[in-house]
Amino acid sequence: MRRLVLILFALFAALPAHAQDRASLIADSLAIRGNDVLVAAGNVEVFYQGTTLQAASVTYDRQADTLTITGPIRIRDKNGDVILADQAELSGDLSEGILTSARLVLDRQLQLAAAELIRVSGRYTALNRVAASSCKICPGSPTPLWEIRARRVVHDQQERQLYFDHAQFRILGLPVFYIPRLRMPDPTLTRATGFMLPSLRSTTGLGFGIKLPYFIKIGDQRDLLLTPYVSTKGGQQLELRYRQALRTGEITVSGAVAQDDLRPGQVRGYLAVQGAFDLPRDFALTFDGIVVSDRGYLLDYGLADLDRLESLIAITRTRRDEYYRAGLTAFQTLRDGERNETQPSLVADLNLYRRFTPALLGGTMGLQFDGHGHYRQSDSGVDGDGDGIADGRDLGRLSLGADWRRTWTGPFGVQVAALAEARADVYAVGDDDAYNGTTQRTSGAAAVEFRWPLVKTGKTGAGHVIEPVLQLVTAGTRTADVPNEDSVLVEFDEGNLFSLNRFPGADAVESGPRVNAGISYLRHDPLGWTLGVTAGRVYRQADDAQFSDASGLSGVTSDWLLAVQVQTAGVSVTNRLLLDDDLSAAKGEVRLDFNRDRYAVAASYVYVLADLAENRPEDTQELVLDGGYDLNAAWSTSLSTRYDLIADRASRAGVGVSFRNECINLNLSLSRRYTSSTTVQPTTDFGLSVEFLGIGGNSAQMARQCRR
Repeated sequence: MRRLVLILFALFAALPAHAQDRASLIADSLAIRGNDVLVAAGNVEVFYQGTTLQAASVTYDRQADTLTITGPIRIRDKNGDVILADQAELSGDLSEGILTSARLVLDRQLQLAAAELIRVSGRYTALNRVAASSCKICPGSPTPLWEIRARRVVHDQQERQLYFDHAQFRILGLPVFYIPRLRMPDPTLTRATGFMLPSLRSTTGLGFGIKLPYFIKIGDQRDLLLTPYVSTKGGQQLELRYRQALRTGEITVSGAVAQDDLRPGQVRGYLAVQGAFDLPRDFALTFDGIVVSDRGYLLDYGLADLDRLESLIAITRTRRDEYYRAGLTAFQTLRDGERNETQPSLVADLNLYRRFTPALLGGTMGLQFDGHGHYRQSDSGVDGDGDGIADGRDLGRLSLGADWRRTWTGPFGVQVAALAEARADVYAVGDDDAYNGTTQRTSGAAAVEFRWPLVKTGKTGAGHVIEPVLQLVTAGTRTADVPNEDSVLVEFDEGNLFSLNRFPGADAVESGPRVNAGISYLRHDPLGWTLGVTAGRVYRQADDAQFSDASGLSGVTSDWLLAVQVQTAGVSVTNRLLLDDDLSAAKGEVRLDFNRDRYAVAASYVYVLADLAENRPEDTQELVLDGGYDLNAAWSTSLSTRYDLIADRASRAGVGVSFRNECINLNLSLSRRYTSSTTVQPTTDFGLSVEFLGIGGNSAQMARQCRR
């Protein structure tokens, strides 16, 4: 029979005649019995107020305002929840009634199978004799990976909560534990008050321990997370995290208090605060602060691997032609051999930079004003700890600078540029017998730069770009001696090969006539790979001992800089070397990144020559390796290690195994830290976390594949 389509106003004139209440019914056949009974059969579909009903047949009794439905039945409401059943007796508006052999699917993730389902007032759904799980059940394997069996379950659609009565949690069909009453959020609710899943951690220092987080929803904009932790070796910790979203920003406060047998009788802990706010006129306020009770606490409890703590508050504004920043930073050292009293524990910075085009000179000019100051708690004017800096040195600096650049195109495509920069500094130093008082310094540099980019396309379609660069620089400084604290560690790389000043900070300025020469080559192949090579060197008029040996910039001629980068689909190799004339390396590093569909490897090797000027009495030679392999769609493994080739031992190593499918996420990790000091000892850390997906907003991102 040809399918009939009937648009009924309020379903057989039984419902109010408002437009938003009208129902639409589609069926293969339609019959009316007497004056009150409507029978629709064959591929029946009913659309009513955002709810869709599909069934084999529907009988509507106008007098009783009831629907008798024969399955298979599928009901989808406006919230996306789906009910599947064999038989049903429902009210005319589908808000109340009973369904037998029913299954409720929430957010296409959590499914609850029940012998009987009862809808009440359009808000509550009660299910009897229930099995709930987000795991896919495959033919021939009727037992899900995990499930919750319950005598009765009530779903509150308004509060988005599930209430289980006499619940039994099962894994692979085996009962694990029993809970008389259980409440949990449905999959659509991401924030709800209640316990979260526990995690296990075992370390050689604290023993076996368990964390049981408890989440408190204070409101739509605020929440609190409390996480108690207990271990078998006397470890007791209470960790908290408070978050609040405001109209113009957000703030997070976290911290913990602990007692353990590692430091008997001592209260340990930390406090941290983070936040970001939008201010008027495009300014932004950010702050990030942390304090800790002792040097080993963060490592002992696996919270962070830090050797210095930095607390910062800053106001910034970034626009196309300007940058403003004012910041205050506090440091707390966790390193053995360092005392907070002799470190610059409080640092203040002010940076103002504006870029514009000068009318007379053309090109681009920038003006910069910097203010800097740092404070040490000690008032000693001598170097008592042997780091080359007076223990109590306090310093203040005001700087005013300008830079300018203009480029012209000459014959044969040669790019000619003129560059210049100038700077004036005023230093005020206290609590330092060698530098006490006020000192002024002026410095400037000018350069002429020649670039000749040569471009060619080969017969195979590959693109080639060769660019030789020559830069003639003259620079000078007029100053009395000033202390250098922010420009000790100097890197010579392709990023500053053609810089007028290669010192990273403001305390040191590169001076003297010199020539910066280099050449770069770039090949882009149509097959999808690229090759980039940069080589260069610096030639000076005289060796003025501005730079240390390990920097690669010392002497009349610098070391040769060679940088190579190769990129292709899934593979990236980056290499940088500083080579002397006899090809001995002062510094070298290479990094390999290899990515494929099922595995990934990232490896790096670093070699740095010993240099007392950089507080490095021995050569550094390290190998770092990180990798991962997907055994299949669910199982994956990971490996990481850091190996000291000079000491011939690993400093860190770790392995991990994870399993994830549509209903569970399991992570198992094992790591070992071999380094030791007076505050921390070598430790082995074992971690286990299990997350059941499909409940409480823990959404699965993959679907299980059934094997045939």
